[in-house]
Amino acid sequence: MPRTNDEAAAALQEYAELFALTGGDAFRVRSYQKAAKAIAGYPRDIGSADVRQVPGVGDAIAKKVTEYLERGSFRQLDDLRSKVPDGVRRLTRVPTLGPKTAMMLFDRFQIDSPAALAEAIEGGRLKGVKGMGPKTLDNLLRGIAQLEAAQGKVHIGVAMEVAERVVESLSEYAERIDYAGSLRRMKDLVGDVDVLAVASPEIMDRFKEQPYVSEVIASGRKKTSVRTSAGLQVDLRVVPAESWGAAMQYFTGSKEHNVAVREMAVKKGWKLSEYGLFDGDTVLAAADEAEIYTALGMQYVPPPMREGHGEVAAALRGELPTLVEISDLKGDLHTHTDLTDGIASLEDMVAAAARRGYSYYAVTDHAPDLAMQRMTLDKARAQREALRALQASHPKMHLLHGTELNIGPDGSVDWPEEILAEFDVRVASVHSHFQQSKAEMTARFIAACENPGVDVIGHPTTRKIGRRGPVDADWEAVFKAAARTGTVMEIDSYPDRSDLPADLVRLARHHGVKFSIDSDSHAIPHLDHQRFGIGIAQRAWLTPDDVVNTWSLTRLRRFLKG
Repeated sequence: MPRTNDEAAAALQEYAELFALTGGDAFRVRSYQKAAKAIAGYPRDIGSADVRQVPGVGDAIAKKVTEYLERGSFRQLDDLRSKVPDGVRRLTRVPTLGPKTAMMLFDRFQIDSPAALAEAIEGGRLKGVKGMGPKTLDNLLRGIAQLEAAQGKVHIGVAMEVAERVVESLSEYAERIDYAGSLRRMKDLVGDVDVLAVASPEIMDRFKEQPYVSEVIASGRKKTSVRTSAGLQVDLRVVPAESWGAAMQYFTGSKEHNVAVREMAVKKGWKLSEYGLFDGDTVLAAADEAEIYTALGMQYVPPPMREGHGEVAAALRGELPTLVEISDLKGDLHTHTDLTDGIASLEDMVAAAARRGYSYYAVTDHAPDLAMQRMTLDKARAQREALRALQASHPKMHLLHGTELNIGPDGSVDWPEEILAEFDVRVASVHSHFQQSKAEMTARFIAACENPGVDVIGHPTTRKIGRRGPVDADWEAVFKAAARTGTVMEIDSYPDRSDLPADLVRLARHHGVKFSIDSDSHAIPHLDHQRFGIGIAQRAWLTPDDVVNTWSLTRLRRFLKG
């Protein structure tokens, strides 16, 4: 069965985690993590390429990847799976819980799951244990709660890959096919994928035969549910062609939005279902989704807005905003190369950006306070010269030299103002001391906003979905400071970040904050991630005027220089 780059990368990442759990050498652990990242970001299908051409993949790792592509695992991974108890592996899914602590909890206290850990903490069994102070225990409980909240869900990047693979694999058997549900609403966490098709019942047999199907949960002529190799449930429904629009409206949701729309139909004496909008036996609208909203006397509501946040009332008044679209973006203000933790060269990243038709493109490799990246001012200045040399080859795209600064615990950043003045774009992000108190974290962000050398606050909550929760800050106070100082808040489009999330984007916009929708690319394929950031922006009702990288370069520069 063909296996994707992400699946091969996941196998290497699992091996690295198991190797760490068994006391493996930290250098080797990092080498496997780096190789996993490189394979996930490799622009070609790993199954049809020479694995050794991938940066960071040597002979030993290449052999493991080759074996994985052939049989879905490799010998060393199988060996480690047999040595590490499932309970320990379950514990390591708790954000902030490292491998050594997981092994200790399993060996000393027979704690073998997040639920058992929560019970032990709440029962006082871990009081006085070295390294398990009150703050650590509170953080673990928060991590367990975050894990439970995301139970059975995946981030939008995983879900989108599955949905697009399903749609592509079945398109030849369908007159019409598309995904719906929370994925179409661009939610950052997705529990399952809904796919609708206009097709004969034969499509169900073709669906069950696909190589990505690991389990058939239920099978019928109108609906079939499967579990994919990514662990995600996909429900395929066959709907009548004449009801396509109504079915898409109904199965896109959300529940709150659909209830509000159905109530409008009822008030008119009509009925709205997945088959259409009816006045008695008369079909008022069914085949076209937009016609349903028009018949009800309202503007068409784009799927990301359908969350029950006042969009129905606004649509009735004709006051829905013109949402920002991916085509509005003129550039990307946060990207990386292999000078720090990216896997593609400066030349390759710039060329990929040019192919996207950008008007401008910023390279923002990490600054020196993130010591593991080994950046120096000399390296940054040399990169600036290299970027200037590349400019001649890309006359239609203006190249910007930027930096991603580290916001220290006290709100300071890596370089003084006179050095920061050399850069075109200064993104500042929190990369450490995530457990500061709410007051400390709030002061930290406000200090960064008040620094005249900072243009953008990168991935503000610092969350990594499924691995690390958001930092604790008074976001209202932070956003007021950002609006006052003209500091941009980033919508980091990397799907396991999705940061800022839509609810905080709405709050920030209320205070007059402007935003940048950036890819945070560490590889060429990551440039596509901006579509996920657009989804967040649309869920928050942002217009092009709210997003600085939809602006002309002249307007953007004027704003950044303040």
